[in-house]
Amino acid sequence: MFADRVAHLEAEGAYAVLARATELERQGREILHLELGQPDFRTPPHVARAGSAAIEEGLTRYTPPAGLMKFRELIAADAGSRRGVTIRPEMVVVGPGSKPGLFFPALALVAPGDEVIYPDPGFPTYHAMIGVAGGVPAPVTLREENQFSFDLNVFDSKISHKTKLIVLNSPANPTGGVIPLDDLKHIAAQAQKYNAWILADEIYSRLVYDGMESAPSIASIDGMLERTVIVDGFSKAYAMTGWRLGYMIAPPALAERLELLMTHSVGCSAMFTQYAGMEALSGPQDFVREMAVEYEKRRNRLVELVNDIPGVHAQTPQGAFYVFPNVKSFGISSKEIQRRLIEEQGVAVLAGTDFGPAGDGYLRLCYATSMEVIERAMEKIHTFFERL
Repeated sequence: MFADRVAHLEAEGAYAVLARATELERQGREILHLELGQPDFRTPPHVARAGSAAIEEGLTRYTPPAGLMKFRELIAADAGSRRGVTIRPEMVVVGPGSKPGLFFPALALVAPGDEVIYPDPGFPTYHAMIGVAGGVPAPVTLREENQFSFDLNVFDSKISHKTKLIVLNSPANPTGGVIPLDDLKHIAAQAQKYNAWILADEIYSRLVYDGMESAPSIASIDGMLERTVIVDGFSKAYAMTGWRLGYMIAPPALAERLELLMTHSVGCSAMFTQYAGMEALSGPQDFVREMAVEYEKRRNRLVELVNDIPGVHAQTPQGAFYVFPNVKSFGISSKEIQRRLIEEQGVAVLAGTDFGPAGDGYLRLCYATSMEVIERAMEKIHTFFERL
């Protein structure tokens, strides 16, 4: 009945768990939410005011498909300065969120039969977009003992002249891992050797801890900007998930193709959200730093509480807002633990397998919530594992 390109598509695990949590809450149950990956902070007031003012001023019309030129200039300057590279405005394509930055490059670059390397566990959209583009998935396991960076031996065994695209996510969802610069250099050398493109999902690049300013970008390595698509946006760093505002940065010829895909799919991004984005980039950046400081406190406490549970252990992630504890010692699937935690303890978490087969034996806990919720949820999780 349906075309093969959509036969493999599945719902994201987070939305399925949220639906069950909402149903239980309607029944009068209290649910503690550690499943949704979105900031609990409000959009900075000056940014929200800029968006509202744009609406009041009637700035609610179509824009060029690639975005307002002033906005593209600001993005180019900001993204380039944070990565130490020169980015020109014509390389920037604005989109309604960052997901077009995942799908459109795949559609523009991947022909049926081309292989695409991507992380497992990883954001579910990677697998989805590969299938829609007709590509051949080539997952590379992220190893806990390697700080959840690529297993480079496996990566080297997977890459070949059939490889068209390599998907990187650093800091990563669901692990919070940051790919070290030396690993990025190895991946870059292989990409150049086999003439492969890189899709660098850097949506969490500013949410890093332990004194880091920003996660290293493969686009900063010599010779890589011309074969890399950078995907970034405003959802995480500026708490603007519902504004739907992101962007792609690509070599000009590819950016033109991406602009055409934008033209024939969504047309353009909302004008008033772009004005909010301009204010986010040009206004004070204290909010981003303060939010990261608060997340680091929550991360430290959550990791401490996780590691207090006998049989459970977790690394301290360097970025994003997730902890990815190992629960393999109990011999129960991640999906079963996820189900029982929400049903028996009223705590919503995600199974590692929601992000790929290599996630079995792990859970994703999101600390983009209050310290009170973290404390209460972890008390219930501790009780659950003690009773197993």
